[in-house]
Amino acid sequence: MNAERSERSERSFFGFWSTTALVAGHTIAVGIFLTPAQLIGALASPALTLGLWLVCGAVVLAGAFTFGELASRYPQAGGLYVYLRHGWGMRVAFLYGWQSLLVMDPGVTAALAAGLSQYLVVIWPTMAGHERWLAVAAIWILAVTNMVGVPIGARVFTVMTAVKLLALAFIVVAAFTVGQGNWSHFVPLVGSRQGAPPLAEAVALGFIGVFFSFGGFWEASRVAAEVREPGRTVPLALAAGVVSVTIAYVVTTMAFMYLVPARDATTATDFARQAGEMMFGSAGPVVLASIVVLSVTASLMALLLMAPRLYVAMSRDGLFLPALAKVHPATGVPVRATVLLAALASLFVIIGTFDQIVAFFICTALSFVALAAAALFVVRRGAMHQSAFQTPGYPFAPAAFVGLVLGVVLIVGVNRPLQALAGAALVMGGLLLYRSGGRLREK
Repeated sequence: MNAERSERSERSFFGFWSTTALVAGHTIAVGIFLTPAQLIGALASPALTLGLWLVCGAVVLAGAFTFGELASRYPQAGGLYVYLRHGWGMRVAFLYGWQSLLVMDPGVTAALAAGLSQYLVVIWPTMAGHERWLAVAAIWILAVTNMVGVPIGARVFTVMTAVKLLALAFIVVAAFTVGQGNWSHFVPLVGSRQGAPPLAEAVALGFIGVFFSFGGFWEASRVAAEVREPGRTVPLALAAGVVSVTIAYVVTTMAFMYLVPARDATTATDFARQAGEMMFGSAGPVVLASIVVLSVTASLMALLLMAPRLYVAMSRDGLFLPALAKVHPATGVPVRATVLLAALASLFVIIGTFDQIVAFFICTALSFVALAAAALFVVRRGAMHQSAFQTPGYPFAPAAFVGLVLGVVLIVGVNRPLQALAGAALVMGGLLLYRSGGRLREK
């Protein structure tokens, strides 16, 4: 325990602001530029659209409190893997790490890079047709930036997140000052919903889009071992990050609704293009694409920084190759784990499309998120002492978050059963490996 505490103190690179930046910077990606169009078109109601952001934000905040308490109890590298291990045992934790290493982490990295490349060609039209190679180049440039050193990477990322939030604020201010919008787009506030999908269906699908826009906030807990006073800082940073993301999403959606009426919310990309033109004329698409590129780049950099910490934790438990547990003595970077993630993500980019990548891992990944949050019920029963942070509204807060996540899993699984089954088959393959591996063991 003393050695662990000493290691944390020597490698405490993240304070409250940098950890909060990690939460917000990773969470706000391309979703804020795509989800509003889906919500406005399906719900046909400004009140329902904004209400959905606020309700989902409140439930996600409950999830932030839940993972904050878990991080307070177990301020170690690995995040959800650590919570699953303490709550449900080594087998379940290994399966989470197995699918994270092979599918989820490289899949999310590849999906972000693929999305980034689509907007890069708007700025750089001569590169059209080379999107895959742009995505691969982005992955490796950001991976190398992270491998220079955690302190440098953390500073760069904090600055990028600040610029990203300022850029979103710029969009909001520009929309309501120089944008050619109209307040009549908010009338009627509730809306008639004539010609819109059935309300229950629209709300269900809307929740999925909104939740995906919040997805990944929990990943900041993977670097808890490198955070100063993690028992206090990580919970506060998770909560502050989610609150700031919710505010950013609500005000940005209001700006888009002011610019483009609900009847024109056809496709997400066309909606974003119209919003850009309403603000900046013919230069609008390029300006908006530049802001999207900044946003996605920061998210991609955050993931490449956080994800390898899971492989380090699992390697130290004897579940992955020992080589992945090594960190550079001077920079504190798990170089080999980062290279592995970048290589797998590059492979995903080359062989798959954005939709294929996301569909393959989403159900299994979210199932483990729900299990990790539910681990709080288990560890609280067996805890001999209270943690430094207590989840407000326990047990209703974590129950609400778990219910939301499982609801999303159910809806996605029903709509994409083949991809859900493929993800489940991969997890079962990991179970066979766990049982046959000589070094794998229950702890």
